[in-house]
Amino acid sequence: MTTKRTNRTEKLDLRLSRSAKLTLQAAATAARKSVSEFVLETALSEAEERLADRTVFTLDAESWDAFVAALDAPPRRHPRLERLFRESSVFDPER
Repeated sequence: MTTKRTNRTEKLDLRLSRSAKLTLQAAATAARKSVSEFVLETALSEAEERLADRTVFTLDAESWDAFVAALDAPPRRHPRLERLFRESSVFDPER
């Protein structure tokens, strides 16, 4: 992954241990990048990977039809869940 060359106007401060800093410096050197470039590219890559399943997902036609049908279907009743919500909770103020 490469970072786009844009105006970098934001700053992120980071506190870390000496050993963590040395590890990042060694990894950046091995990648022939500055520590800032290495940390930014690595962090953005990880962030994109963790967010991917929350923003984009693909389905074949059959799965898409089932997904849309599930979204369009009326909600199902769940008597046990309804009963649970009627009962007092440990978080309710004492009566």
